[in-house]
Amino acid sequence: MRVIAKKTLKVFWLKHSDCAEQLKSWYKEAEEAHWSTPQNLKKLYPTASILGDNRVVFNIKGNSYRLIVKINYDYSIVWIRFLGTHAEYDKINALTI
Repeated sequence: MRVIAKKTLKVFWLKHSDCAEQLKSWYKEAEEAHWSTPQNLKKLYPTASILGDNRVVFNIKGNSYRLIVKINYDYSIVWIRFLGTHAEYDKINALTI
């Protein structure tokens, strides 16, 4: 998968160093993945939440942080839409961000 944009992850892990390794691992796994359907993704990430409009919420560092992505399965592209604390996540609409 092509992840857009790694810079978003880097900026976040520089500010929140306690999740740097988890974000680096997620990025590496996502880049090497070949997710063709949401069900295929759930095999690797059973705790991920599948939302409408091809959005997925990943729990980072034991659910301390949330990562929302939008995936185009046909073109193997993952767009990072949101990365924040659980409290910040509670203040946004995951379907429209």
